[in-house]
Amino acid sequence: MAEKVGNPSLLPRAGPPRIEVMTQRTVLVTVFDGVQSLDVTGPMEVFTGAERHTPGSYRIRTASVDGGPVRTSSGLTVVPDASLADTAGPHTLLVPGGEGTRDPDPRLVEWLRAHGPRAPRLVSVCTGAIPLARAGLLDGRRVTTHWAYCDKLARDHPAVRVDPDPIFVRDGHVATSAGVTAGIDLALALVEEDLGRQVALTVARHLVVFLRRPGNQAQFSAQLAVQTARREPLRDVQQWISEHPDGDLGVEALAARAALSPRHFARAFQAETGMTPGRYVDRVRVEHARRLLEDTTDGIEQVARASGYGTPEAMRRAFLRTLGASPAEYRRRFRPAPVA
Repeated sequence: MAEKVGNPSLLPRAGPPRIEVMTQRTVLVTVFDGVQSLDVTGPMEVFTGAERHTPGSYRIRTASVDGGPVRTSSGLTVVPDASLADTAGPHTLLVPGGEGTRDPDPRLVEWLRAHGPRAPRLVSVCTGAIPLARAGLLDGRRVTTHWAYCDKLARDHPAVRVDPDPIFVRDGHVATSAGVTAGIDLALALVEEDLGRQVALTVARHLVVFLRRPGNQAQFSAQLAVQTARREPLRDVQQWISEHPDGDLGVEALAARAALSPRHFARAFQAETGMTPGRYVDRVRVEHARRLLEDTTDGIEQVARASGYGTPEAMRRAFLRTLGASPAEYRRRFRPAPVA
């Protein structure tokens, strides 16, 4: 059975505050065979939720090349509102990702090339960056995409500056996000920009997600960024590091835990995980500190101790090196507001 995407959200209309909106923004979501369904529905739920809260803020539309139904990568059939030829002048043009972007329909690319430059805001989710790049709309821009396709995007489009780490990136009027659920984070950030923090927070609460994860949050944790070691002693060490970021995580101590010489341990760890022990420890500690800063009210010195930093200054240097922001600035910008 075909399902029409874009049905009204269950977000209740009642409840202050409301914002008077002078200009309605049309959000046009392109759909195609092989599109990732959550890349479509995730951002649409965010924009639809904002429209329910603030009537007149958004008009959400879907369109395929010829106006016909498309089949998503999960088998869901999506019936679009219109054909691309029958759409004009969207404020936000959103291209989702999915299998269908790996070799995108040339008609979609040509339409994007002709109409993309006119859109005040260009957005991609996951591998939706690929057809935008094919259309020449990302040249000279800093962008991101799903981590598994960052190398391909950079290789195929050398004029595009691909950043593989963040979950979303803003560069002028172009906004690109990483895989799947990162599209929700980006959409919430856009709603916050358009309508304010309170509306975005209300939508986020309804969807049971954070107001938004910071755009420069890593796409994956240190544990996912590296391979799992083949040998059990090394796997055990990886687990120990993640569970004891405040412990002695020097090479000699970790080698002793694996019953290997420090030199043998360091070589084996890098060979089996693709990352040196020191770099892995650095990532785990930064991640642990970020979670504490986002989820607790612990002081900076307490967070530093719990995350294995000898001093707050050592943690500050690690944050500046990795995130480009001090721990205090990170908390101020990215810790979700408390629920009233």
